[in-house]
Amino acid sequence: MAATPDFDNSAARLTGLLDSAMDAIIMADHEQNIVLYNRAAESIFGWSSAEMIGQPLTRLIPERYRAGHAEHVERFGATGVTSRRMGSRNVVYGLRSNGEEFPIDASISHLDTPEGKAYTVILRDVTERVRAEQEQARMAQRLSGLLDSAMDGIITVDEQEKIVFYNRAAEKIFGWPGTQMLGQRLGALLPERYRASHHEHIRQFAATGVTSRRMGGSTVIHGLRATGEEFPMDASISQLDTPEGKLFTVILRDVTERVRAQQDLAAFAAQASAIREQEKSRVARELHDELAQSLTALKMDAIWSRDNLRDDAEGVRAKLEDMLAMLDASVAATRRIAADLRPLVLDDLGLVPAIEWLVQNFTQRTGVACGLDVDDELELHEPYATAVFRIVQESLVNVGKHAKARQVNVVLDRTATEIRLAVTDDGVGFDTSAARKPASLGLAGVRERAQLVQGDVTVKSEQGGGTTVEARIPVPRDGDSA
Repeated sequence: MAATPDFDNSAARLTGLLDSAMDAIIMADHEQNIVLYNRAAESIFGWSSAEMIGQPLTRLIPERYRAGHAEHVERFGATGVTSRRMGSRNVVYGLRSNGEEFPIDASISHLDTPEGKAYTVILRDVTERVRAEQEQARMAQRLSGLLDSAMDGIITVDEQEKIVFYNRAAEKIFGWPGTQMLGQRLGALLPERYRASHHEHIRQFAATGVTSRRMGGSTVIHGLRATGEEFPMDASISQLDTPEGKLFTVILRDVTERVRAQQDLAAFAAQASAIREQEKSRVARELHDELAQSLTALKMDAIWSRDNLRDDAEGVRAKLEDMLAMLDASVAATRRIAADLRPLVLDDLGLVPAIEWLVQNFTQRTGVACGLDVDDELELHEPYATAVFRIVQESLVNVGKHAKARQVNVVLDRTATEIRLAVTDDGVGFDTSAARKPASLGLAGVRERAQLVQGDVTVKSEQGGGTTVEARIPVPRDGDSA
C-alpha cells in the first residue's frame, strides 16, 4: 500500500522537528539497533546518521558499560513503565567518534509497535556542567580547608539558627566536635541567660540588610564551652542571601587572656595609684617630721645665737656644734628620702652597681643568700636601665614576701638584640595556672614594667620546686650608652 501525501508530510515534519531539537534523540528497535539519529546526535557523538543507522546502540557507549547498558534497557522494557531518567544519581557516559568519553544526561522511553518494542533515548552533553560542578567541589574543598586552618572560630547557621558549618578552631574554642554540632542550634554555644537576646539580635540584623557588623558593640559577649565554663569572646556577624534562604556567619575569638590581662592591668593601675598616694603621704610625713622640724629648730637656734653672741660666746659655740650635727642629720635624711624615690647609685654609678646594691640590701634585710651573675661592663640608656632595675627590685620583693627561700640567684646578660634577666629562688613555689589572689600584684607589676619597654615576662614555678621569673627586653643598638 503506497504512502499517502498526508502521511509523507507528517513524517517530514516530524523528521524536521527532531532534527531541530537541541538535545540528541536516538531511537532503537527491539534488538537495540539504531533506527533514528537526529542532527544533535551527530553533533554530540561525531558520527553521521548514515554511519549510525542500523548500528547497535551500544556503539555510542564506552565498552566497559555496554553489557550493563544492554541489560538496563531490557529490564526497562519489561517493567511496563513508559519512560524514566537513565543513570539516576550516577553520571552516564557516552563515546564520541574520536574515542573521547563524555558525561551525559539521558532519559529513555519505550513504545510497543507491530514490529516490537521501540526505545527512544533523549540525551544532552553535560561536559561543561560536570566540569563546573567538579571545579565548584574543588573550590568548596579548598575553602573548607582554608576555613579549617583559620585561627578564629567560624560558624555558619541558617535562618532557623541551625549550624551548617563549624570549623576546627570553633571545635577547639568550645570543646564540641563538629559532628555533634552540625544541625544543632547556635544557642547551644551561649549561656542560657543570653539566648533570647541573641536570637533577637540576629532577627534584627537580618532585617537591616547590612552585610556584616561587630557583635556586642562595646560590651563583651560570652560563649559556653562543652565543660559548662563561660568565657568572653569578640565576634562579628555577616549575612548572605542564598536560594535556600539567608545564611549567617559568625567569626569569633576567645579573648579570655586579653580580658584577664585588662583586669590585671586595671587592678595594677589602681594599686599603683594607691601606692603612689601612700608614697606621697610617707614623703610628706618625713619631710614634715624630719626636715621641717630640723629647719625650725635650726632657725630657733640661729635666732638664739644672734641674740646671745656677745654675752655667751661659749654657749653660742656649743649651739653651733648642735646645729652642725642637726644639719648633717638633715642632709642624711634628705639623701635617704631621695634614695627611696630613686636610688642615686643608678644615676651616679650605673646599672650594675645599682643592682649590686639591691642584692646586698636584700640579703641584709632578709638574711637570704643572693648570688649575682652580671657583666661588669653592661650599661644601658634610659628607659631600659630603670626598667631592668625595677624588675629586679620587684622580683626580690616578691621573693622576700612569698618564697620562703634559702637561696636566690639573679642573672643579667645581653645579646645583640635583647636583655635577658632571670631571678630564680629555691622557695615553696606556686601553681602558675591558679587564679591570682586579689591583693597579689607583684608579678603583674613586673609584667607591666617589661611591657612598657616592649618586653615580655615568663614565670616558671611548681609547688615545692621554686620559681624563676624571666624577662626579655628588646634593646636596639642605640640603647647602649657607648
